[in-house]
Amino acid sequence: MPSTHKKVTVRKMDRDSVNGHVAPSNFIREGKLELLNTAGNVVAIDLRDIKGVYFVREFGDSESLLRKTFTSRPRTEGLWVRLKFKDNEVLEGMMPNDLSLSMSEGFLVNPPDLRSNTQRIFVPRSALESLTVLAVIGATRRHRKGVASDTRQVPLFGE
Repeated sequence: MPSTHKKVTVRKMDRDSVNGHVAPSNFIREGKLELLNTAGNVVAIDLRDIKGVYFVREFGDSESLLRKTFTSRPRTEGLWVRLKFKDNEVLEGMMPNDLSLSMSEGFLVNPPDLRSNTQRIFVPRSALESLTVLAVIGATRRHRKGVASDTRQVPLFGE
């Protein structure tokens, strides 16, 4: 049954973690993460203290990823990125290739193993040392041979 709040495990920079729920559309306000913890209290955590917000299926499983890199080139469309955290941990993932979906506070990344407990990760910009785009993976647009161009279109600017 879908919920309006998503289960998350927040990993802090000091290696501590907090379980709770967030509203998927607006979980960041004024530089803080608004979290409803498992005790039912609303907690605001400063983004500078957060390493990652792991959107998980269940709380019981470990939020640490077993596979942090892709074994081969991903098949899904988007940006294949490599994140290097300030503590030198490296994580690869997929991001949408659409600037309108990006957030100024950080990045939403799909992890390499989508069958794991972690479905998506929000990484604050302050937790990263670098972000490298490894590849742009998209639908290739191939022109068909033998198809004549549309002559009904009026050429503009002396094309």
